[in-house]
Amino acid sequence: MKIAFYGTKSYDKIWFEPMGKEYGFDIHFIEAACNRETVFMAKGYDAICIFVNDYVDAEMIDALYEMKVKAILLRSAGFNNVDVKAAEDKIVILRVPSYSPEAVAEFAMALLLTVNRLTHKAYNRTREFNMSLNGLMGTDLYEKTVGVIGTGKIGQAMIRILNGFQTHVLCYDPYPVEGLEAEYVSLDELFKSSDIISLHCPLTKDTRHLINKDTIAKMKKGVYLVNTSRGDLIHTEDLIDAMLEGKFGGVGLDVYEEEEGVFYEDKSGDIITDDNLARLMTFPNVLITSHMGFFTKEAMQAIAKVTLENAYALENGLPLVNQVGAEMVQV
Repeated sequence: MKIAFYGTKSYDKIWFEPMGKEYGFDIHFIEAACNRETVFMAKGYDAICIFVNDYVDAEMIDALYEMKVKAILLRSAGFNNVDVKAAEDKIVILRVPSYSPEAVAEFAMALLLTVNRLTHKAYNRTREFNMSLNGLMGTDLYEKTVGVIGTGKIGQAMIRILNGFQTHVLCYDPYPVEGLEAEYVSLDELFKSSDIISLHCPLTKDTRHLINKDTIAKMKKGVYLVNTSRGDLIHTEDLIDAMLEGKFGGVGLDVYEEEEGVFYEDKSGDIITDDNLARLMTFPNVLITSHMGFFTKEAMQAIAKVTLENAYALENGLPLVNQVGAEMVQV
């Protein structure tokens, strides 16, 4: 199998290159993202491999089908960046449903701890021997009420961590899981009662802009918000308006609505033209990281392993246990 691997970074090759050779795959690593301008580079390949900030729309599906590309290998769990319905009966889509839930949950807690206790600011200060504590006061997490939206594997890992801090965990998911040390409540109750809210749900038509001016209005003043899932769960302009009104105690974002072309790239020498992202950066109680919650050795190794196992299964006519079908997409 020949695979066109889009959006390549140096760390992708660490596992994909040797594993690909073990499977006998011919992987061509492409630095460019997958989009309408670069889809032609898939010509002559059996499959393409893409990540979260690549996309494949209906027009690209048709182009890939004409090029006889058999599969889209997602090295991620989410598939909102692919037109799954357009691919039906044309191209097989295979994903990595789980790699390291603990990696993302641990990072979500790291974001919360950092934006609450301001350790990033303290680090910068003390390097210049400024030992003042002014402006560095946080709050105890002990016995606080934390709302976890989404109780899949990552949400469950987050709940286990939060229980270690002896918080009272509320949670919401349309598909409840039995046996969790957390209390399922309605979304309204979660918004109204939580001191901290952490998002761990997929991006669907129902969850897009889940955090908006109406749901923010239900929240406590001084609430903390953490998002390590998908940027489109939050309506950015509504978040900024609420920040200006002093609604949030702190916000930790590992994802952003318009992160394509910015996240995973070095833009330190560029002028940022995204006004909303630039404005978010100005708030002293907002911490933004570059979609790195998954980024551990264990997770990267697991992503490579499952992605290539998916390709091997397709090539050898084995059951496609990680196939994404049109029935998985909400109407």
